[in-house]
Amino acid sequence: MSSVQSFLRLGVDVGGTNTDAVLLDLSEGSRRGQVLASAKHPTTADVTLGIQNAIQSVLTQVQTTSDIQAVCIGTTHFVNALVERDPRRLDRVAVIRLCGPFTHGTPPFVGFPHELRHLLEGPHFLLSGGLQIDGSEIAPVIAAQVEDACDQIKRQGIHAVVVSSVFAPIDFEIQQEETVAAIVRKHIPGMDVVCSKDVAAIGLLERENASILNAALLRYAKKTVIGFEKAAQALELKCPVFITSNDGTLLSCAQAARLPIRTFSSGPTNSMRGAAFLASLESGISKQSALVVDIGGTTTDIGMLLPSGFPRQAAAHHEFCGVLLNFSMPHVTSIGLGGGSIIREDLITKKVTVGPDSVGHRITSESLVFGGSTLTATDVIVAAGHASNIGDKSLVAEVGPSIIEGAQSAIKKMLQNYLDIMKTSSQDIPVYLVGGGSILAPDFLAGISQVHRFPHFDVANAVGAAIAQISGIVDSFEDTSTTPIAQVRADVEAKAIARAIASGADPHRVAVVESEVIPIAYTTGRCRFYVKAAGDWSGVASPTWTETDDLLRMEASTGEAVPRSQSVTSATAVAAPAMRTASDILEYEPKIEGREWLLSEVDLEWIADGCYVLGCGGGGSPLHTFLELRELVRSGETIRVIDFSSVSSNARVGWGGGMGSPEVSSERLLGNELAAELWSLMGILKPEALCALEIGGANGMINMILGSTKYSDIPCIDGDFMGRAYPTWHQTTANVYDVSGKGVKMLPSVISSGDGNIMTMTKAKRDIDVDALLRAACVEMGTHVGMASCPLNVDYVDIAMIKNTVSLSWRIGRAIALARKQSSLSRIGSILVDAVGGSRSAKVLFMGKITDVRRRVYKGHTIGEIVINALSLDDDVDDDLDHPMERFIGKITIPFKNENLYAEHTADDGRTTMVATVPDLIAVLDAQNGAALGTPQYKYGLRVLVLGITAAPQWTETERGIALGGPSGFGYVFTHIPYEPLGQYTQPRSVIEEYAHNG
Repeated sequence: MSSVQSFLRLGVDVGGTNTDAVLLDLSEGSRRGQVLASAKHPTTADVTLGIQNAIQSVLTQVQTTSDIQAVCIGTTHFVNALVERDPRRLDRVAVIRLCGPFTHGTPPFVGFPHELRHLLEGPHFLLSGGLQIDGSEIAPVIAAQVEDACDQIKRQGIHAVVVSSVFAPIDFEIQQEETVAAIVRKHIPGMDVVCSKDVAAIGLLERENASILNAALLRYAKKTVIGFEKAAQALELKCPVFITSNDGTLLSCAQAARLPIRTFSSGPTNSMRGAAFLASLESGISKQSALVVDIGGTTTDIGMLLPSGFPRQAAAHHEFCGVLLNFSMPHVTSIGLGGGSIIREDLITKKVTVGPDSVGHRITSESLVFGGSTLTATDVIVAAGHASNIGDKSLVAEVGPSIIEGAQSAIKKMLQNYLDIMKTSSQDIPVYLVGGGSILAPDFLAGISQVHRFPHFDVANAVGAAIAQISGIVDSFEDTSTTPIAQVRADVEAKAIARAIASGADPHRVAVVESEVIPIAYTTGRCRFYVKAAGDWSGVASPTWTETDDLLRMEASTGEAVPRSQSVTSATAVAAPAMRTASDILEYEPKIEGREWLLSEVDLEWIADGCYVLGCGGGGSPLHTFLELRELVRSGETIRVIDFSSVSSNARVGWGGGMGSPEVSSERLLGNELAAELWSLMGILKPEALCALEIGGANGMINMILGSTKYSDIPCIDGDFMGRAYPTWHQTTANVYDVSGKGVKMLPSVISSGDGNIMTMTKAKRDIDVDALLRAACVEMGTHVGMASCPLNVDYVDIAMIKNTVSLSWRIGRAIALARKQSSLSRIGSILVDAVGGSRSAKVLFMGKITDVRRRVYKGHTIGEIVINALSLDDDVDDDLDHPMERFIGKITIPFKNENLYAEHTADDGRTTMVATVPDLIAVLDAQNGAALGTPQYKYGLRVLVLGITAAPQWTETERGIALGGPSGFGYVFTHIPYEPLGQYTQPRSVIEEYAHNG
């Protein structure tokens, strides 16, 4: 009788407190999933030593190691090097960006925190190259430019280079990044080169940032993975060593040495994947969505597990070490709850609190049950009789019932609140508890169908490492104009499967685990496709795993530390004023010279936050515009804002902004689209002042770039022509007072692609045709253009412009900053209402939790609606603050078409009331940090605040203003909704007027 061949995996996961290891039997049949041995060892300062100790403990429990197929390690080596800002483990990085005339205002490192930028920044080069969204070249690669850059890089002793190209992730044929990488390697033998397309997806700055962090770690990564292999050899293991990645798949040592950034969040992923595997071994549990709760000694990580057995991924952009990134990471929420969390009882109120501080790894010496003197969450659970096998129960005999009940109630409430935030719908779903601290969790939780603790739950993270698979990913823009989307999706899925197989996945056990089609706003006939396929390792090494191993060993054994010299870029020389406390914010005064406001970094940050609030869900994030403006200020340029009263009586005021798809503007960042020469092309003299097309979103700040001393040195007026954001150009107050209905005040208009294509429109049959026709041309010009309209005379601007909206955005941003510093986010609503003019002109319309989100793209616009339900008393995560959130009842529904259109309240008895409609402003803010939310960021579970602000009279005092900017301006679906003013408009106070100090 033939025996079944054993298929054993040794999984290791490094945590903040413990390093866990398991030996798992993955053979087919009844033995599959059996944990043959497990071990926990304290995580050591030398992480490799802790790994070796844990593996050794496992091996002593088994008779032979010959059947172990692989060692799979989840490690914190690389993430720790960045968190600790260790110059011994990090190298300076040079960046070659292929962008043609675009992106020059936002150079590499522009979004890095000062200290990390100082540590990592090498020279950067903005060279010919890059692609448009349709895959055509912006410009070809010029080899001579690259070779000149290599000479400069070589002279500075740089060891790592990043090559990043505009739209590199869709460059399958021209392969610009690969071409430049080959030139660099030929010109500088031995140079580490990272192509951005190998690291992350669409989003130029975020992908480039991730590539820089990755490149900075390369030399340390090589030494580390060689250390892993040597440790395995020392333990007489003859199997390959793998490193687990952020998405639950395996990297060979050679792959991890090239892409260490892919390991940054492998710990939470391993826990979730391990929980899914342990669940699959239980009878009666089918593949389903579930929440995984990993409770450790100090913190609790909560993540959503998809039916595929993989974790839900984080939003497209996320932050790490203060740097915005967009590579694949699991969506995890961490809270200060663990076995070592310190328990306190207020002597007066008798209220019991849990954490967030913790004794951490010192629990065995400081917790009461172990003879210490600190009351911890573990002590409470032991005292309650739920963990008699931990410590000495007699040592917690004097812990009173009020403390036990209060602590357990607080723990339950913390878990329920954050579990609900992580859910994607109101439906009850199961929870899988893992981690050594899981004894803290109760057996019943609101909104949870069942709480599960599976065998070996305390080492689920190591189980997740052991079962990691091989993946293949495709993220691309595809033409859907002639082929059905379903067929294109099938073709992309086939490519992903082929990539997984090529990387070593078993062809018979590979499947698509993620497949998403993302429409592109303002564009038809093209969609973005993201597909991931994964499968078990075939047991055969892929050629790409070992082709560089010898080179890794050679490089890891040579080379001295890179000398730390000052970066050639001077942009970090000027730091922003420190805003450490609420007093700093209140005492800050903008710089006013004469009647001109000279913007600082602080001003720009507050204006950007305010502009996004005034975007009312649309307008696009001002982030990239803010970064470019901040870079200008840091390099010594001046940006001037003036009151309307400072504009001369015979002046002409230029106005315009950006038009196009956010998907393009996030990748092909601003170039020369808004050059001042646009006005000269129309035969008009340079305008004497600039005014924003719309204050809401990125367009609220875009004219400040053009007006800076670097470009045209034209002051920007404190005002705009929307007072908010609207989706189309004819919805401007400049058009409201043009009764011709033919867009006379909007024409002539010019749009520029930024790389040589310029188009002028001189006449239109109807005002609505101006936006429609220019937007059609915009698609042919790369789907993002700069737009300028005929300058207006001062008399007309005086009537049409909404005044002091730059000041308004500044005040909103300051209010948000103040609430954060005062820890008064529960009062953010009242602080904002005061900032925008008081309760007569603004109000908090609702506070609650998003319980439903629906959206789709129709004729280039994102349309949909959100439903926000009031929080119950048990829901409120902020009720322990001094000023609890205002209570609301019922629910509110907010439809949107790029921007929020109206807010309708439904009472508990079913009665409905329209509480606000456009043109009044309806903004949705994250109640936990005060940040504005754009409609793409709406998701189930978010605690939000809905702010209403009365619109300016330019919209509300005439029938034409209501027709253009009110509900009927958004199509026949909304014509039945009448406009009722939210309140009485209050003109924002001018910052210049307040801080001019009598001139």
